[in-house]
Amino acid sequence: MAKHSKKMKLLINTPSLKILGGVANHYIGLRAFWTQNVKYNIVGRRGKKSGSGKYWLPWDIFKFMFRLLTFRPNVVLLNPSLGDNALKRDFIFLEIARRLGFKVVIFIHGFNLEYASRINKDWITKNLNKASMIFVLANAFKKILQSWEVTVPIRLTTTKIDDVLLENFIPSEDRIFKNRNILCLTRIEKAKGVYETVDTYAILKRQYNDLTLTFVGDGSELGALKKYVANKDLSDVKFTGRLGGEALSNAYKKADFFLFMSYGEGMPTVVLEAMAFGLPVFTRNVGGLVDFFENDRMGYISDSLNPVDFANAMKPYLENEDQTHKVALYNAQYAKEHFMASSVAQQLESNIFLHLQHFG
Repeated sequence: MAKHSKKMKLLINTPSLKILGGVANHYIGLRAFWTQNVKYNIVGRRGKKSGSGKYWLPWDIFKFMFRLLTFRPNVVLLNPSLGDNALKRDFIFLEIARRLGFKVVIFIHGFNLEYASRINKDWITKNLNKASMIFVLANAFKKILQSWEVTVPIRLTTTKIDDVLLENFIPSEDRIFKNRNILCLTRIEKAKGVYETVDTYAILKRQYNDLTLTFVGDGSELGALKKYVANKDLSDVKFTGRLGGEALSNAYKKADFFLFMSYGEGMPTVVLEAMAFGLPVFTRNVGGLVDFFENDRMGYISDSLNPVDFANAMKPYLENEDQTHKVALYNAQYAKEHFMASSVAQQLESNIFLHLQHFG
């Protein structure tokens, strides 16, 4: 990043950092690696669940204006998702910041394609074109916005891997394929492909009796999924609930393969983490994965939701340890070079501030 005699000021609106959501987790992970003068402004509910909440909006507006006028940022970074009520709230913040003379960058984290198909596109476009720049997590999302005639610069970015999560992990030494354990780390929801994951495991289990499956996460389908596993009379399926810190790191270390059959995503952090831990990944063409994932070199990616396809894709890795190890080392190196929080923070700063230098 270009050096400045005086640090640039960036004000980032985030949900409560106590909320275990994707946006909050993203900025918690980046917090230690900013090189510029960055401040977080908390908006929305201050509980355990995310959401905008009408109750908080008047206070959030007042506090946002106070932060603008006292901190005087060079840039304001808003973080909506295309598919929830926070989008309307953030467009209010966008208008306030612009009227007070501040430049605004928008980072669209979630991109609900069904929502995008029915939303008032003119309303979205009119507001997005008030920003100085937009970040999205996938090239497909960029093309959709451009088709709506969003004309401001749109840049690709990524979610991140927490550097601390991989402390003391050396892929070339620590990635030993001995557990024959398939890991699925996700919210336990139907749209995350959890039932297809179980069906894939059921196919493989018939041929590889020593295979195990571990679900890490919780969600509204957890009880139903456990019953689904029991009804199929499957053994060696473990549910750990949500994990963090060392327990999460150990879950990745004890796995041999990562299976993620989600119906739709932005840029799933869990896939990036799995790669960093040297796991072959078996996933779908969703979100930002399409822009970088290399079939065979990283594992397997497909449009399919058919468990038979995924079972067949995993079999060579179950039977050829050399192939598995080669993919593992490639994934770990690729993730280290592209997705660590330490580099993602600086890339985000560079994109924002270099843009301001060129376009004022």
